[in-house]
Amino acid sequence: MALWQCARPAHAFTEVWCQELHTLGQLAALRARLRASMTGSPTVRDPEQDHWSERLVLIADELTSNALRHGGAPVAAVLGRHDSQWLIAVRDSAADVAPTPAQGRDPGLGGFGLYLVADLSVAHGWFTEPGAKTAWAVVDGERPPG
Repeated sequence: MALWQCARPAHAFTEVWCQELHTLGQLAALRARLRASMTGSPTVRDPEQDHWSERLVLIADELTSNALRHGGAPVAAVLGRHDSQWLIAVRDSAADVAPTPAQGRDPGLGGFGLYLVADLSVAHGWFTEPGAKTAWAVVDGERPPG
């Protein structure tokens, strides 16, 4: 079974917000907005309690930076929620480029973010629509991944 399969999220998520990004320099603002949306603070106040939200922040950073590097701007990051689950979905215009985890590469050269996303999320995948690709991951605010 492939680590990153073409699939949509298992259920509908209510969109909390959508943010367009054009450069890697905008990632800091995205991380702060995610933290504020999930915990009420743009910075980490309580690491013991906010560990679940930091997983989503790291996932969003990985998916968004990949989209900006390999999919091209503009990129749209969407935060969604369904009960205790939070979705981050990142859309770019490279519909013909599937998310592909690095294989056979020296770890010092990077490229292992998709493995990290898979490990930190309770569900993940990607799908295409005409002219766009969306990579997504879900974090549960009540349960650790796995």
